[in-house]
Amino acid sequence: MWTIEFDERAQRELAKLDRPIAKRIWRFLEDRIASSDDPRAFGKPLQHNLAGKWRYRVGDYRILCNIEDDNLIVLVVEIGHRSSIYD
Repeated sequence: MWTIEFDERAQRELAKLDRPIAKRIWRFLEDRIASSDDPRAFGKPLQHNLAGKWRYRVGDYRILCNIEDDNLIVLVVEIGHRSSIYD
């Protein structure tokens, strides 16, 4: 089982979202990612300047994460709308 952690930036971004959207994102992370054997099965690897990070899609929102295999941690580093997340 994987542990979901948020860095400070991701916590602020999650707090700014509408409550139903934030709940949907949190539920996705708990139900799908934390309980899976391989969190990479639900996301896509990013490239270029974001190489090493993984992206998860929840509706119109994107969750950018670092996956730490040694500690079984998925560290959420950024959450945002798809139109502005990669800027």
